[in-house]
Amino acid sequence: MYTGFYGGSWLIFVLPAILFAGYAQMKVKTTFSQYLKVPSESGMTGEQVARRILDSNGLSDIPIEAVRGNLTDHYDPRKRVIRLSQNVYGSSSIASVSVAAHEVGHAIQHAESYFPLILRNNIAPIANFGSRLVWIFVILGFLISPFLIDVGIALFLAAVLFQIVTLPVEFNASKRAMVHLENGLIPSQSLKPAKKVLNAAALTYVAATIVALAELLRLLALRGRRS
Repeated sequence: MYTGFYGGSWLIFVLPAILFAGYAQMKVKTTFSQYLKVPSESGMTGEQVARRILDSNGLSDIPIEAVRGNLTDHYDPRKRVIRLSQNVYGSSSIASVSVAAHEVGHAIQHAESYFPLILRNNIAPIANFGSRLVWIFVILGFLISPFLIDVGIALFLAAVLFQIVTLPVEFNASKRAMVHLENGLIPSQSLKPAKKVLNAAALTYVAATIVALAELLRLLALRGRRS
């Protein structure tokens, strides 16, 4: 009864998506590592670039904190703080200033009430709930009633929507980052490598969306078998 969980539908839908996600993760790590060794020639660290962009957009009240880890950089909309990994915070590499500028892009989105960001933040709790419980409902659906599988799929739809909405949020943040970097924050010869860093990071979000859609197709296939 449960062999279908890791049978044909998993091989057809999920495995290719997971392989692509693995490639995307490898791409962002190798690109980040490569340009972490290349100075931007401006001499400004990731923290300084982030501070400059924030101040120029009237966001001087948003603090910038250094956090442990690698590629742990993020903007926290609840506390209105930008957190940069140590490799980004204190480094003047192309990778560091690119990532820092990207995270500031999210802070600017928040300040401007950028609709996709607001929508993503509102969906996030439901998406987290659905991702955790979907397979419990699927298993119960096979044991008790197909209706429970439908409930699980409905919950998982929030996770899929979250990933889809994340795409314009991330692409827009990178676009904002490039606009500011092009405005004299780094030399012109560093702009193309900076874009490579941001594009590699964006690929991971595309991969996450593909994985979510593949899981949804797999769930629908399982639902069809249970009917």
